[in-house]
Amino acid sequence: MSYEHLTPMQMDALREVGNIGAGNAATALSQLLNKKIDMSVPAINVVPFDEIFAGIGGEEIVYGVLVRVLGDTPGNILFVFEKETAVNIIELLIGVKEDSVSEMGNSVISEIGNIISASYMNAIAKFTNLTIIPSVPAVTYDMLGAILSTTFIESGQFDEYVLDVETQFLQDNSKISGHFYYIPMPGSLEIILNSLGVM
Repeated sequence: MSYEHLTPMQMDALREVGNIGAGNAATALSQLLNKKIDMSVPAINVVPFDEIFAGIGGEEIVYGVLVRVLGDTPGNILFVFEKETAVNIIELLIGVKEDSVSEMGNSVISEIGNIISASYMNAIAKFTNLTIIPSVPAVTYDMLGAILSTTFIESGQFDEYVLDVETQFLQDNSKISGHFYYIPMPGSLEIILNSLGVM
């Protein structure tokens, strides 16, 4: 099944799961940092693969956090942050402005990917009663096109469309956005939608 063919009801179901996942992630980040962190999902869009390249720039160097999804609905989750966004998130969370991202900064980005992916997967698992387990995240710094292409190939997924969940972090009036791409292996999306009762 292609994202292109999702019905409005199916998109609403995925949006609701996204909002709950964002709420769970905000709570987890707030507890970890002992600071009030809000997260929102301002938009969930089905985007042509080519449009991502055109919109962000396939040759732009970005930070990517890749999390493999194991269990009943295998696939990959990819978070993408522009370098400036990554630096701002690190400053927001540890209070240190880094000109270039240090090992500590990489760990922060990795841990954010870990918390957010686990929060989203737990939200889906709760709704569907499926077993969904996120792997340990891997952080990469490369051209967006290279990261996306590798992620798609690893998923055995050659669909022309991808689910883009725009995510905003808010803390003390600071607003920082990242992009979250869910790339299911063939068959996984059908299993999720069927379990949500919107097939």
